[in-house]
Amino acid sequence: MLLIVLLVASVLAVRFYRVQGAQGNPGQPGSEGPRAGQSGQRGGGASQPGAGPGANPGGARPQLVEVTSVGRELIREQISLVGSLKPQEQVEVAPKVAGRVERILVRVGDPVREGQLVAELEGVELEQQVLRAEASLAVTQAVLAQRQAELENASAEEMRAAALLAQGLISLQAQQTVQTRARVSESQLNLAEAQVRQARAELEELRIRQKQTRIYSPLSGWVGRRYVDPGAMVNSGTPLVNVLRLSTMVAEVSVPEKDLAKLRVGNRTTVTIDALEGRTYEGHVARISPLLDPATRSGLVEIEIPNPGGELKSSMFARIQMDLGTVREALVVPRDAVVLRGQQAGVNVLVSDRVQFRSIQTGANTPDGIEVLQGLQEGTTVVTRGSQGLKDGDSVVIQGQRPISANSGSRS
Repeated sequence: MLLIVLLVASVLAVRFYRVQGAQGNPGQPGSEGPRAGQSGQRGGGASQPGAGPGANPGGARPQLVEVTSVGRELIREQISLVGSLKPQEQVEVAPKVAGRVERILVRVGDPVREGQLVAELEGVELEQQVLRAEASLAVTQAVLAQRQAELENASAEEMRAAALLAQGLISLQAQQTVQTRARVSESQLNLAEAQVRQARAELEELRIRQKQTRIYSPLSGWVGRRYVDPGAMVNSGTPLVNVLRLSTMVAEVSVPEKDLAKLRVGNRTTVTIDALEGRTYEGHVARISPLLDPATRSGLVEIEIPNPGGELKSSMFARIQMDLGTVREALVVPRDAVVLRGQQAGVNVLVSDRVQFRSIQTGANTPDGIEVLQGLQEGTTVVTRGSQGLKDGDSVVIQGQRPISANSGSRS
């Protein structure tokens, strides 16, 4: 009984697999069903594109791509550099005299004008010194007036003594004594005049120091930093605040010596700021240093970027596309065509219906593509869109063309 059950089950199983095979590959004998069905699933059958001579290794479907022919173009030579922005002008505002900070009138981010009062030091001691100097000046002026009167009196006595000597009423010695007193009075007058000038100079110096307790902004701009608060003791030259002029920003970049010789003051640049969602700004080469760094063989170049709206801030990271000002003919491929294999750049060249990776040496970046220095010839067909996922030997289908199917020959 058990044997009969097993035989019936075997017959049913064979019929089941034949039915499944016939459904998977209609038109073929039933005994070939399972294998034909499996082959149809892997290769996609005669109705699937690429199942035939144009199929990829392993039966993968050909990839849809776009191609272009490599040609020559006139390009403007450009170089790409990176740097950080800084203000065209910035100063550390510091007092010229030592003292205690009495007031700080600005905070970080405040706008300031040239000549605006930003801080003030205590000046009580200087006020007393000025009063003392004024009194000293008054004393020296009084002494000067006294010496002037003494000289006038001595001059009059000298004249009378000369007249008396001519009349023989006094001796020569007496007349010489009178002359000596006149010369002494004259010297004392000169000394008093010098003392007056000295007192005036000391008073003026104290008044200048008194004015220096009030600190003014030397330029118009924005307060970048505030270093001290009221009550702090500061010395001469201690920074109180930092003021930036942001109307024009400067980017300093190091340019290789081979490109430095082509640069000229006034060359245009395009500056891209990542922090501002890739916003671009136009700038120009403002200054080129005549001194090269012997370690890097590069020179410092300053680029000025107008910033009327104040969006650009100090120390922002900038990507700079610098126009070298020269035009030449070059072989150019679209940017989409260039792929990287490790560190090696290359393109996928179309050979019949398959691709072949070819290494290239790239040059300058252009708005339309990338310059090719070596590895390609003019007129070569390369894959553009869809090139990134291809491997050597992959078959492709050019967009707008129909692939040849496996059964096209039997139908014709």
